[in-house]
Amino acid sequence: MENMKRPFKGITNDVRGRIGCYKDDWISGLCSGFRILAPTFYIFFASALPVIAFGEQLSRDTDGSLSTVETLASTAICGIIHSVFGGQPLLILGVAEPTVIMYTYLYTFSKGREELGKKLYLAWAGWVCVWTALLLVLIAIFNAATIISKFTRIAGELFGMLIAVLFIQEAVRGVISEFNIPKDENPKLEKHQFQWLYANGLLSVIFSFGVLFTSLKSRRARTWRYGTGWLRGFIADYGVPLMVLFWTALSYAGPGKVPSGVPRRVHVPLLWDSESLEHWTVINDMLKVPLTYIFAALIPAVMIAGLYFFDHSVASQMAQQKEFNLKNPSAYHYDVFLLGLMTLICGLLGLPPSNGVLPQSPMHTKSLAVLRRQLIRKKMVKRAKECIGRKASNLEIYGSMQAVFLEMDASSPVSAQGLVLEGLHASFVELVPFKQIAIFTIFQLVYFLICFGVTWIPIAGILFPLPFFILIGIRQRILPKLFDPDHLQELDADEYEEMTGAEPRSLSLREREPPDVGSDGGADDFYDAEILDEMTTNRGELKLRTSSLKEERLHQARNTHLLCP
Repeated sequence: MENMKRPFKGITNDVRGRIGCYKDDWISGLCSGFRILAPTFYIFFASALPVIAFGEQLSRDTDGSLSTVETLASTAICGIIHSVFGGQPLLILGVAEPTVIMYTYLYTFSKGREELGKKLYLAWAGWVCVWTALLLVLIAIFNAATIISKFTRIAGELFGMLIAVLFIQEAVRGVISEFNIPKDENPKLEKHQFQWLYANGLLSVIFSFGVLFTSLKSRRARTWRYGTGWLRGFIADYGVPLMVLFWTALSYAGPGKVPSGVPRRVHVPLLWDSESLEHWTVINDMLKVPLTYIFAALIPAVMIAGLYFFDHSVASQMAQQKEFNLKNPSAYHYDVFLLGLMTLICGLLGLPPSNGVLPQSPMHTKSLAVLRRQLIRKKMVKRAKECIGRKASNLEIYGSMQAVFLEMDASSPVSAQGLVLEGLHASFVELVPFKQIAIFTIFQLVYFLICFGVTWIPIAGILFPLPFFILIGIRQRILPKLFDPDHLQELDADEYEEMTGAEPRSLSLREREPPDVGSDGGADDFYDAEILDEMTTNRGELKLRTSSLKEERLHQARNTHLLCP
């Protein structure tokens, strides 16, 4: 409440904090060389593909009122605005599944009202965006973004899980729909005969799982035991876009006797086509909306504002987790303010608004973390190489990297840990009784099912962001009474506080075959990535931890440092 008495304080502080590093952000990016291309292509395809899929879903759920054109245009406009004027450049914007759900509910409500109907659907949605923009601006002005500190990991993980399940749900629906005849199409066409319809469905299954499987495998190419170092590095960096292009090209390689439309493709009209032009003049119809419905638009706007604030802030929070070792300050207040302006622009243009999205935002940061060669990375790799040169054991190598990790991050909270178990695991496995872990996991599962179930409620499903705000009170008031404070801290610790156990290795690092010295980029660059992939988790943490409290760990780190000077 104290922060609300000082309006614009958060925005002002954010602008002051970011303006000092604004120039450096652009210069560093432009001076990164060709290595910037790998994360650029990766994030481009990781962002564009869901937006195209959501556009197709919107077209189906709104009877063509919105389509892929609008979702791509919104993502492009908001992405450019945020990249130039945004406070957190690591944040990736796009039309997300929650926005699709909201706009589908708005369409269902509008279609059932004679005063609105399909004709004024986008105009009424424009008023919803106007109210949403106003609420977001007020949230930023009165420093309400400070509530982001109340969103612990349980909220972020539940929301991320919901987004993932909604992604999977829509993917399954999309594959199943390939076996059926689309609405408003002539069932007598040759491509809609049973054999071709069935072939179209099977091809969709093959292409879907083909892209998924090959993309996942290519991202781990550096751990392959075959191929040259340069080839493995190239596949790991550019595998995802290459696999998308490969499977897309493969879809065009069918025999000439296959009728046009098999496999089925997404229809994307051009921006200047007649069927797309009407969306850009929605502002002319907004005054035709009855006054009652203009004020009624405030009700869904409250839910959408809450959703956008939560989604945008959590995406920004996960993009700048402490484990990423970022130096530049955050800009939650200013980014929410800018989000309000972008929502207003999209509403007046008849576009679904874009906001910070998961999981693309943390994926973006992680893809750039290797590129930037942060100091901690250099020192960890250097120490590991020194130990490898001395023919040190794996335990000594891990210990030396642990020493650097603790020296560089000595100010971060570190959880205690007991015996190291087989396989990757979090510290709470060793520190929290199994009964407490089971109860907490059951609570997470039940609460997730509640959140997911709300999205299935007709019309009232627009309230699905509400459970995540209720979770703040549950986490602050109820869970501390059900769990021991130390156990709860371990179970709901931030990711950088959570330690991982050791994973048994079948091949020692000292036995790994070095890459080709003459490969592009040099052996050092490739070997650095090899060492990090071998010894760290996907979140950048060491896979082996020693056991003791923080002070004892620091003492042991200093002793380990003496082993590898």
